[in-house]
Amino acid sequence: MTSGSERVPYQPIAGRRPLLLPGGARVAVFCVLNVEEWPFDAPIPRPVIPPPAGGPGPVPDVPNWAWHEYGMRVGFWRLKACLERHAGAGVSIALNANVCRTYPVIVKACVDAGWELMGHGLVQRPLTRESDEAGAIRQAIALIREATGRAPRGWLGPGLAQTPATPDLLAEAGIEYCCDWLLDDQPTDIRVARGRLVAVPYSLDVNDVPVFSLQHHPPQEFLRRVRESFDTLYAEGATSARILPIGLHPFLMGAAHRIGYLDQALAYVRGHPGVVFWRGSEILDWYLATESPASPGGGRGPG
Repeated sequence: MTSGSERVPYQPIAGRRPLLLPGGARVAVFCVLNVEEWPFDAPIPRPVIPPPAGGPGPVPDVPNWAWHEYGMRVGFWRLKACLERHAGAGVSIALNANVCRTYPVIVKACVDAGWELMGHGLVQRPLTRESDEAGAIRQAIALIREATGRAPRGWLGPGLAQTPATPDLLAEAGIEYCCDWLLDDQPTDIRVARGRLVAVPYSLDVNDVPVFSLQHHPPQEFLRRVRESFDTLYAEGATSARILPIGLHPFLMGAAHRIGYLDQALAYVRGHPGVVFWRGSEILDWYLATESPASPGGGRGPG
């Protein structure tokens, strides 16, 4: 397929048949915690400071690697306590599969908490840089299955990067939903050559990487975005359900000066009736039970 509109046909949200959550809920909150491995012997995926003399970054890049490592040693555990307090088991982990080898304690903690593990590549390297994309997807799935006893049903690509073949390769490998196509407030179908693949909403607006690493906002901005995004979706969800994705990273939101604002944001959302905290597979199963594709690889039609 040569265009995005071929993969995901345009369907305006106005005029769709309403999607209804159980119990009259309005909003499903989709907390996604990205747990990544940044290789020590390669350029850092997203450095926080430039090289001291300019030019290309050194390898190893100790300060930038250690910045991320702080997230794995400290930030993850702060986030875990906050998310368990507010979302309970309703958390999804976008997992670089090699974390199963290098940080098995973290993987066990996620499984013990009842959180869902999604595929997120092998390490923090985009699929566009893999010499064997299909093999990398299969290997990531196999590592997670080996470590947890269960293959991932969902996928969030490192950097959300895809090649033209990625949706077909994901579906062929058994992936049922993908979060890279962040184009809607509700799930929708992605056309694939065989099988079925659903786009579950994700966000670059309520996401700590753009907010802090790219736009350089103070931590209060994240609280504001969660609250104001939620208020709009909650009002719209009175007639048709909405998904509120929240993208998190241990080395960013897990920092001591930021975690309190996430705590406030989740407390605000949780304080409203008609809100559920769901893992990606719960959103998928609800959507599949509610909607059938209008045509192979298509989506639902108007009401």
